[in-house]
Amino acid sequence: MDQSRINRRGFLGTVGAAATGLALAVPTTVQAQDRNTASPTSGSNPDVLTRTLPRTGERLTALGLGTFLTFDRKPGDRRDDLRQVFERYIAAGGRVVDTSPLYGSAEVSVGQFMGEFPGPDQLFLANKVWSTGEYLGDESHAQESFRQSRLRTWRETIDLMQCHSITNAQVVIPLLKAWKKEGQIRNVGVTHHESAAHEQLTAIVERDDVDFVQTNYSIFNRDADRRLLPAAADKGVGVLINLPLEKARLMKVVEGHPLPGFAEEFGATSWAQFFLKWVMAHPAVTSVLCGTSNPDHMSDNIQAMTGPLPNERTRRRMVAHMETIPAFGSIGSMPWYPGKEKMYSGLIREAQANAARRLQFNRGRSP
Repeated sequence: MDQSRINRRGFLGTVGAAATGLALAVPTTVQAQDRNTASPTSGSNPDVLTRTLPRTGERLTALGLGTFLTFDRKPGDRRDDLRQVFERYIAAGGRVVDTSPLYGSAEVSVGQFMGEFPGPDQLFLANKVWSTGEYLGDESHAQESFRQSRLRTWRETIDLMQCHSITNAQVVIPLLKAWKKEGQIRNVGVTHHESAAHEQLTAIVERDDVDFVQTNYSIFNRDADRRLLPAAADKGVGVLINLPLEKARLMKVVEGHPLPGFAEEFGATSWAQFFLKWVMAHPAVTSVLCGTSNPDHMSDNIQAMTGPLPNERTRRRMVAHMETIPAFGSIGSMPWYPGKEKMYSGLIREAQANAARRLQFNRGRSP
């Protein structure tokens, strides 16, 4: 098994077993670009870009903190860098954090950090349930997962619980709706990170089954433009975005390339901000989840959460510029986090390595 080729489905399955143009026309002036106002989840920085949830009027910050892989550490490993990442995000006015019980120890880290900083109730916490349903109608696995998530994050009520990767959605989504009705969660959502799942996600959104949908979307992979994002906008469904930087692959292909001069038109001073602002500018997008374990990278990312956003013409110009960079078209064949294969050595990496060793051992013993 090639350890450098990270696949989220493979990772999560292992851990769970062990424990080219824009298709959607965007308004020339992005109407969904809101400025912060006083509200429970809006933060304290009046310059932070927020989006309003159509169904509730609640405002969420345009940049969210993702924790897959980046916030996973083995027991006893130092997490000072992660604490700084969290602190800088909160200090800048960020108020959306996304995690999962299948992200190794990330959920535990999120819970601890939320307890260390003032005003944890101001954070919009998005979490997940992965319940495969091997026991037909038995909901005990999902119930226990939820119980643990509440304990790990020190939350009696979780803002958003999502059906992780549409796993067993026909059972999990009704259960989430029941939890919402009981006041244990505030919103119901569903997630996936692959374009192949967009049709299924769109169907769920169009049935009004969820309050939120989480999907992959980037300047490279614009598939969600076709149906999913328009459907979410039509139904008033909140949208969380994963893979906005294509797991560092976008950053890799622009190494050695200068930022185009027109980036100053929308306040981008780095490639990360360039890519994040492209995603944020879509009017259906609520919050863009971007994870890192590097405090300096977080300081860079949060700059995308302020200032102007590109309009439709500029977004098209941004795509056209990227298409002049030779390696841009090959991103889909690149491993996640290229050149960083030794990073993120937490529980997920350990579980994957153990599974690979067992597979190699069993193959060696085969007749």
